[in-house]
Amino acid sequence: MNSAAVSKLAASLLCLPVIGIVHAADKSRRWEFRSIDIRVQAGGFGVASASDIHAVLQSAAGELSQYWPRTQLPSIDVYHRADHPQTDSRRAAGNRIAIGLTARDNPWAQYSFQFAHEFCHALANYSNSSRPLGRYPRHANLWLEESLCETASLFALRAMCRSWQTDPPHPAWREYAMWLNSYAKERLALAKNRLPPVTQFSIWFRENQSLLRRNPTERSRNTIIATQLLPIFEADPRGWEALAFLNSASINPQSSLAQHLAQWRSRCPQRLRSFVTKVESVFL
Repeated sequence: MNSAAVSKLAASLLCLPVIGIVHAADKSRRWEFRSIDIRVQAGGFGVASASDIHAVLQSAAGELSQYWPRTQLPSIDVYHRADHPQTDSRRAAGNRIAIGLTARDNPWAQYSFQFAHEFCHALANYSNSSRPLGRYPRHANLWLEESLCETASLFALRAMCRSWQTDPPHPAWREYAMWLNSYAKERLALAKNRLPPVTQFSIWFRENQSLLRRNPTERSRNTIIATQLLPIFEADPRGWEALAFLNSASINPQSSLAQHLAQWRSRCPQRLRSFVTKVESVFL
């Protein structure tokens, strides 16, 4: 068996857990990817070209945005930063969303993972709004948004694994499809990102909710939650549109989770409320 055949077989095996998923939307027609207005600032990304990074980020964005055809987002500027990925509070020229990524050179899975997380924050905070951009105030249930954004990263990588096997941004990247899913699998396999042995999620969540309310960005806890949420989004990916209604200026910073979820559901159009109920069932 030649090297190309080995690579193709490896990619197929790595993606087996997700290839079997048939999205409800895909049964009727294949969604068209919408091009997102993304600009990549050259410099800081090592040997990776701005055009290649742009192609990767468009692919990651498309795996999510195809499921919210009614939702609009402002344009996005992407730049390199050394400390941690971030959606900035200060806007770029033209009131564009500024997103910083730490990935360098050409680990496309890392670019995709980081960008999908921040792209999800953009959806939750800046969609369908004519107001000047500015994130909603910090609140005790912010951990839910952070966990949903971790879910978006895992979702995008697993979806890109499938897409890149047949329709990669560049033909030469088809063989890279296997590494996209592998990156997600390795993250989920880390011991710190898994429930303790013989521990039910409901028990773990009761023990950790107060910690989450104090520290919403503790990534191992976010990933444990994302593991519970990922099957819900993969079974019904049109639920991503519900995140456009997650936040509002009237959020009570100390509300309970039940109150927060009820308010989220009430802001959603009727077609999305049952999806929020599915998310709620994970916790309550």
